[in-house]
Amino acid sequence: MATKTEKAAPKAAKTTKADEPKAAKAAPAKAAKPAAAKTAGAKPNALQQPLKPSAELGAIVGTAALARGEVVSKVWEYIKKHNLQNPENKREILADDKLKKVFGKDKCSMFEMNKHLAAHLKS
Repeated sequence: MATKTEKAAPKAAKTTKADEPKAAKAAPAKAAKPAAAKTAGAKPNALQQPLKPSAELGAIVGTAALARGEVVSKVWEYIKKHNLQNPENKREILADDKLKKVFGKDKCSMFEMNKHLAAHLKS
């Protein structure tokens, strides 16, 4: 003989066509709320905020205020243009005279690079 919980479980799992339009109508309403919040004067996140590079970093990326992501992209352009990646270990950057001023040392891993760049960016 089946218990009450065994009988109730199959009924709860069934969905009807009447339930589906309600779920479909609710989903677009939720998606519209975050878009409205962005246009309501929300401040830009930390990656989009323009920052002023120091004189040492400005020699590489320019002196105009740039977003953090743009600074990283320009530093990578400089590294690749001047062939400053270690050929045996591409994760390692071999600093030239300009990058030594920014990194403070001859070699730097690509993971450390953002830490050194952050020290040369001011809001």
